[in-house]
Amino acid sequence: MSSQSSIHGEWGSRWAFILAATGSAVGLGNIWRFPYVVGEYGGAAFILVYLGCIVLIGLPVMIAEILLGRSGRQSPINTMRTLPARYGASQAWQILGWLGVVAGFLVLSFYSVVGGWSLAYVPFTAAGNFSGAETAVVEGFFDDLQASPWQLLGWHTLFMALTAFIVVRGVEHGLEKAVRVLMPVLFFLLLVMVGYGMGAGDFAGALEFMFTPDFGALSGEAILVAMGQAFFTLSLGLGAIMAYGSYLSSKYSIPGNSAMIAGADTLIAMIAGLAIFPIILVAGLDMQQGPGLVFVTLSYGFGQMPGGLLFGTAFFLLLSFAALTSAISIMEPATAYLVESRGWRRPAATATVAGAAWFVGIGALLSFNVWAGYELFGLNFMQLTEYLSTSIMLPLGGLLIALFAGWVMPRAFSEKELAFSDQRWYRLWLLLVRYVVPVAIVVVFANTLLNP
Repeated sequence: MSSQSSIHGEWGSRWAFILAATGSAVGLGNIWRFPYVVGEYGGAAFILVYLGCIVLIGLPVMIAEILLGRSGRQSPINTMRTLPARYGASQAWQILGWLGVVAGFLVLSFYSVVGGWSLAYVPFTAAGNFSGAETAVVEGFFDDLQASPWQLLGWHTLFMALTAFIVVRGVEHGLEKAVRVLMPVLFFLLLVMVGYGMGAGDFAGALEFMFTPDFGALSGEAILVAMGQAFFTLSLGLGAIMAYGSYLSSKYSIPGNSAMIAGADTLIAMIAGLAIFPIILVAGLDMQQGPGLVFVTLSYGFGQMPGGLLFGTAFFLLLSFAALTSAISIMEPATAYLVESRGWRRPAATATVAGAAWFVGIGALLSFNVWAGYELFGLNFMQLTEYLSTSIMLPLGGLLIALFAGWVMPRAFSEKELAFSDQRWYRLWLLLVRYVVPVAIVVVFANTLLNP
């Protein structure tokens, strides 16, 4: 077992790690993206494929990434310097550490902008601006927000400042304390929203849509999207899970904790669907609204329903919490690297990472207004940043994680470190991480490159 300790500290308990890693996974991808891709790609049949991909792709890669993190006990960049040297492998593997941290930095830059949207919707919804409003009014607020660089900058700045405030306090006093509060509140708000959907929405219709599969509606594209959603929803390849794994005590099981994290993440995604779809269905709104499902379509639905002001406000508060728990995990790897390798104090390292990501995020928010007419390869600044990070760098990072854990790390070490209760489970994991996962990721990777 790995006995080395991280200079950044350790999680106080396995539950702190599970909450933190689940918080990293649970973000806009679960509560914003999951419902609209389910709506677009056929409901229950899509969900079944998605669940299969979580088990066969997401979970093995998560186990591998935590394994690398706990073995190296450093930031992802330094971990991928140490481990290849330890196992006599090429130092070219350092690219894996850099890839995750750079991808995370890019994601954080535009993620903060979208997180700012969530924060903006909390006071606006609470003020009753959507109550009884026509569709044009709801759409107008979103359009006006996008068109105002100063409004977007203010909310972007607030979201980044909240993220940095948590990260600067370190593992035990910042990350751990934050997730111990935010994750239970997030889960409670989700359950409240489900209860609201049961009483005021078309809950029976939502159950049928989510759990009665129509495989005729399932296309090849839908299968590929389900694979991609399963991979990205667990925050794999960003360096966040590797960094969190480096703070995990050796006495805790990697496979057991990974299964709980993947299970909790999937459960929250399903609960989010049960919270959102009843409201969409009872209002007679289009399920295939894409990214606007939450910010435009759902806002209109809340505005037409009894108690919509209270529960609409709670929903956007929930969305803000979910975004924040992911953002702190994404900021952590780069911050940890500056502390380790440059000898910086944590406040200076956090401020540098937050400030740089905030600055790049300005380009993302200007993509909706001042820079709207400027494109490269048919993509504006935010779309290009999102495409490079999530469609290219993350799948490549996940592929390299699987290959390193499956082929470079000695089998005797990974077998001992993972300590599966039954050797058949270890052999299954090794089979998946060596063969199934790389092939699946290459398929998703090729699809995103060919169909951007």
